[in-house]
Amino acid sequence: MKTTTRWSTRWPERISYGLSDAADNLIFQMMTTYLLFFYTDVYGLSPSAAAILFIVARVADVFESFIIGLMIDHTHSRFGKSRPFFLWCAVPYVAFAILTFVTPNFSYPGKVAWAYVTYLGLGFLYTAVNLPITSILPTMSQNTRELTLLGVIRQFFGSSIQIVVAVFTLPLVALFGHGDQQRGFLGTIILFGIISLILIINTFVHVRERFANPKIAHQPLKVVLSMLKHNQPWIVISIVIFLYWLVTAIKNQTTIYYFKYTVGKVGMVPLVNSFTLAALIGVLLILRMTDVNSKKSVMLQGILVALVGQTVIAVGVYLNLMAVLFAGVFINSIGNGIIIGLVSIMIADTIRYGASLGIQSEGIMASTDDFGVNLGLGLGGLITAGLFHVSGYVANRPQNSETLLMINLNYVWLPLLIYGAMYLILRLYDEERIIKEIKG
Repeated sequence: MKTTTRWSTRWPERISYGLSDAADNLIFQMMTTYLLFFYTDVYGLSPSAAAILFIVARVADVFESFIIGLMIDHTHSRFGKSRPFFLWCAVPYVAFAILTFVTPNFSYPGKVAWAYVTYLGLGFLYTAVNLPITSILPTMSQNTRELTLLGVIRQFFGSSIQIVVAVFTLPLVALFGHGDQQRGFLGTIILFGIISLILIINTFVHVRERFANPKIAHQPLKVVLSMLKHNQPWIVISIVIFLYWLVTAIKNQTTIYYFKYTVGKVGMVPLVNSFTLAALIGVLLILRMTDVNSKKSVMLQGILVALVGQTVIAVGVYLNLMAVLFAGVFINSIGNGIIIGLVSIMIADTIRYGASLGIQSEGIMASTDDFGVNLGLGLGGLITAGLFHVSGYVANRPQNSETLLMINLNYVWLPLLIYGAMYLILRLYDEERIIKEIKG
């Protein structure tokens, strides 16, 4: 879609904006990919205790995302509405990330209590530093192509770090731990935390909020909620975001179990995760594809690519062909890159559409992104841990046939069903309404 609106940002700001997602993902990907494994196989919690913790955290997130969004919408600062949160919350976020991977020598109830305090605190602070990345985007420019570029840059860095964490975490755990996984995970999160802190502060220093309408920027909550009921595109994309993070959590958390207990080669996890590098291909394709297609059409294509890749993974699993499985991960990751690369861009469009309805509420509207992330992550962890619990999973032992069946269910079949649901729901997204109102 072409536009004549002037571009507002320059490359230092664009790169700094993108690095904000890299900063958060250093810690977030440790949570999504390895925290369940850390709790069950390193820290010593039972799968049922981990499952309950995850669902409690997700109930808390129902309120946290909304609270942070409300705080953003009611922030009056010389730095803007979203930008101050990078400064205020960076240090507490990193501190709680490190504490989450500390393993105190408590009794079992004490260990459970420690996990609750640290994980719940980390979840709240993750929302406080991540939600502003989405809410600040529509205020940085009024140029549709520039917003797309900024969203692509953000996701390029975010996906790059996701791959770094997936590939290098276990080798770093081995390097820092010398056979002691407790010490190894702690050393790894300290390294990631220091880098994350530097990048978050860098984002605060360089990004700017330029386009805001004070007359509609601080509307009462009742007025905002009334507008949301009429913002059909926002409702649809919110559901799609939740489903994306649900399937991502289920797959990421199951990967290490699949290769440890089904394949019997946990050392292959970094190798298979390296194939997710293909997500960067999908992210970079967005700029070219959205030149000639609508964002909705491009995301639908991304979902189909991810679905095809997941089907190839299924073939590799049931024929026990690792080369086919790796090819499926590669294809699936391209589709995932397209999907996630468009998420913040399409949310920005729905925020701008909301402003055309007379309400500028980027905080609450952007909270759907973090809400979807948190709820998807939590339910994914609950589903994985819950299924393992009912099947009789025992950490660090050969698994029974029921548990192996549950691992395959999580790794193959549930993702296939969720991708199908994403495709059907996204078809309801009314992009023409947005274009008409914001004159994109």
